[in-house]
Amino acid sequence: MDFALKVALAWLLGSLVGSLILGRLRGGPDLRSLGSGTAGSTNAWRTRGAAFGLGVFVIDAGKGWLAVRAIAPATPGWSSLGSVFRPSPLLAPWLPVACAAAAVAGHVYPVWFGLRGGKGMATLVGALGALAPLLLVPLAIAWLVVLSVGGFVGLASMASVATAAAWQALTATPAPLTVFLLAATVFMVFTHRANIARMRAGTEPRRRSQ
Repeated sequence: MDFALKVALAWLLGSLVGSLILGRLRGGPDLRSLGSGTAGSTNAWRTRGAAFGLGVFVIDAGKGWLAVRAIAPATPGWSSLGSVFRPSPLLAPWLPVACAAAAVAGHVYPVWFGLRGGKGMATLVGALGALAPLLLVPLAIAWLVVLSVGGFVGLASMASVATAAAWQALTATPAPLTVFLLAATVFMVFTHRANIARMRAGTEPRRRSQ
């Protein structure tokens, strides 16, 4: 019960989509009616400017980080809901990654915004920063390399998550984090399926995103 409650809370937290919240506070059209039609930070950056896009990224990454740090069991020196509701010892190792996954899914399917959100990359980055910050290094390198060579932000996002998953699988004992990253890779491909179709058709714009 505690496990399910925390995962549900992480989903609700992930459903606080940064671009839609900032859009309502600052006014203007729903981001989902602009550009590529999604509520991600790249579309926010492209259609409403760098400052707006950066603010969106900070919110969306921050909620991924909070889903792990504030909802999953506390680490030494942290105060969180984990100190109040504790799952069984069998499920405890899986709770941080389950909360991370729920936050990412909540961003893509936000209950507060009609299940129409972004593609989850910024939230995944924030969650990974809480789970294993060193994995952000290969992720960032892969993202920059693929973007520089191919020019597609969506492709860079998919490749960078796959790189982090491969790095984890090759350098660490199989663990919940490995399962999470492998599942995240598949999920990123799923959320970028429209980008893949456009790349195959030759209509995907370069250095732009969803």
